[in-house]
Amino acid sequence: MSTTIPDDASRPRSLTVITGSSRGLGEALARQSLEAGHLVIGIARGRSEALERFAHERGLPLQQWQADLSDPLAIAQRLAGWLRTQPGGWTTATLINNAGVVTTPGPIDGESLETLSSALRVGLEATVLLTAAFLDATRSWPADRKVLNISSGLGRRAMAGSALYCAAKAGMDNLSRAVALDEEHKGAQGERAARVVSLAPGIIDTDMQAQLRGGDASKFPDRDLFATFKAEGQLVSAEDTAAKVLRFLDRDDFGQQVLADVRDA
Repeated sequence: MSTTIPDDASRPRSLTVITGSSRGLGEALARQSLEAGHLVIGIARGRSEALERFAHERGLPLQQWQADLSDPLAIAQRLAGWLRTQPGGWTTATLINNAGVVTTPGPIDGESLETLSSALRVGLEATVLLTAAFLDATRSWPADRKVLNISSGLGRRAMAGSALYCAAKAGMDNLSRAVALDEEHKGAQGERAARVVSLAPGIIDTDMQAQLRGGDASKFPDRDLFATFKAEGQLVSAEDTAAKVLRFLDRDDFGQQVLADVRDA
């Protein structure tokens, strides 16, 4: 289901594109962005029936694009093409790269090469291509443009049994830093610059945490740490985390600190 946006004053003025929107944090970000009056484009391999019902019952403008982000070129091309067809008048345009994959906790030499390749494509290549597509297609827009990459503390410190996830998030962090420098240079030359942040969202109560708690301790030495997070009530709900992330996104100083942690905000 998708909602047609009328070409009149009632059309939403804010556009938000979110990957990994069918569950967890991405689904919560999509729901709260809809409530805030945004046109939401959710990109995920599956569809969220709950999100679709929520939007339909309230007449909110949601589009769900089903795509396998382990093959990101096609969806990046689709996003670029769609953005170029959009009329003017947006006040804000935001891309949230949220999708990520945790492989079975353990060393990379215990995982299939196909699985490793797929997870890295979702976690990093899709972020690169969608960011490039978004920035290029919206270059002439007068809107306030933002790219928010959902990173992790594991992009900033290593952990045994999580090499691929650490690598993807570290790549996302440094990608964000370099793209932010590119946008700063464009601004100095008189072009409209986008703002870019790579944000660690804290410890969230999602399926990913359950997967880490269920790891094999002989291959994943920190398994008990994640069990402790759950036992001691340190996990934050996806809804509460989404609210914090979106408040961070709306800050006037968004982009001044490229590598950030929502818990420090």
